[in-house]
Amino acid sequence: MAETSSSEELVLAFLAEAGDEFVSGEAISGKLGLTRAAVWKHVNALRAAGYRIDALPARGYRLAEVPDRLTALELRPLLDTHDLGRELHCYDELGSTNDRAKELADAGAEHGEVVVAEAQTAGRGRRGREWVSPPRRNLYFSVVLRPDLPPARAAELTLVASIAVCDAARQAGVAAGIKWPNDVLVGGKKLAGILTELAAEPDRVHWVVIGVGVNVNARAEDFPEELRGDATSLLIERRRPVPRALFAAACLTGLEGWLDRHAEEGFGTIRDAWRERSVTLGREVVVRTEGREIAGVAEDIDAQGALLVRGRAGVERILAGDVTLLRPR
Repeated sequence: MAETSSSEELVLAFLAEAGDEFVSGEAISGKLGLTRAAVWKHVNALRAAGYRIDALPARGYRLAEVPDRLTALELRPLLDTHDLGRELHCYDELGSTNDRAKELADAGAEHGEVVVAEAQTAGRGRRGREWVSPPRRNLYFSVVLRPDLPPARAAELTLVASIAVCDAARQAGVAAGIKWPNDVLVGGKKLAGILTELAAEPDRVHWVVIGVGVNVNARAEDFPEELRGDATSLLIERRRPVPRALFAAACLTGLEGWLDRHAEEGFGTIRDAWRERSVTLGREVVVRTEGREIAGVAEDIDAQGALLVRGRAGVERILAGDVTLLRPR
């Protein structure tokens, strides 16, 4: 895990905030309390790390190009959060970001600490399924949360996360929607998945880890052949790549905003937002649970986030299961 000086991060943040404008070395040194020589040194260190920074006499420096990497240097200047991502753990490769986040949580990690990996060798989705994680194309991150919630309400956070990821995908220009409980789809194909794990006692939650995997710049050939008809990416849908650091920042900023609303306003607000983004409600579905298969129309989610399916025997309340969407009503 690479460490970067805080001064380099500050210089980068200052240049990023200026956008396409040049910033004088004098302005940077005055704002950050650095000597002009120190500014020059940090600019050269950033260039060596892959940033293209233009320089003109009497005008100063301008950030012209950012490498497509997910390290603290790229992510921290983009975050507009009070807790999420203030502490970043960035890796070139992990078995699973969720597993590392759980280790950190057990060791006392603070609320909002984030684990990001460029690749996963043992990424997984719900029910232990493999999550295909090619290197340096997509986004894989996990967030440690310490919510003031009883364990019975922890599942609500999965729906909170699905809203944030759906919104970030829409901001990136694709018509995303949520399949219950937590898959983000575009055109019926899977764009993102969310895995929530927790440690709790009967009356309180110790920690919750929310893992997010988003297919950002994956090409069709990056998916196993058997998944190509069911999976998609932002690149495939938009026909142009997405800056991954910007997309990660949008996910984390959105997630924190929805977590704050959940804490302040309760699940009712989340339920309404989830309904608006749902591609499940009103559809004929087949739900496979442990040892059962339930067919019917997905009518709603209840006050605990369970899916309500009206079948031949009436309305069934489903807490967990795999949903297959059939033709629209």
